[in-house]
Amino acid sequence: MEDNDNLLPVKIAIADRTYRLKVKAEDEEVLRRTVKIINDKIIEFKTQFAGKDMQDYVSMVLIWLATEETKTAEQIVEIQRAIDKVTILQNQLDRALVKETEEETTN
Repeated sequence: MEDNDNLLPVKIAIADRTYRLKVKAEDEEVLRRTVKIINDKIIEFKTQFAGKDMQDYVSMVLIWLATEETKTAEQIVEIQRAIDKVTILQNQLDRALVKETEEETTN
């Protein structure tokens, strides 16, 4: 469990509401960037979809963030698959080079 003495009190505003949080000092910058992204997206959705209430805009941002997270997770899986394929190819090349070197030394 986190020791509250090591946490930094932070005040943030999302969708015209203020929240007080306690975060690790090293997480503060990420938190502030995330809050900025959320508020920027709310403004973007307000511009695109006028006439909704704030709850609608917050919900739209939540769906957008979840979709972005899913895309990122899928990209990570694709990258890992590519790394695995490269590793297999590298191992095959290493074995072929070792075999070729052994053949050259025996001749």
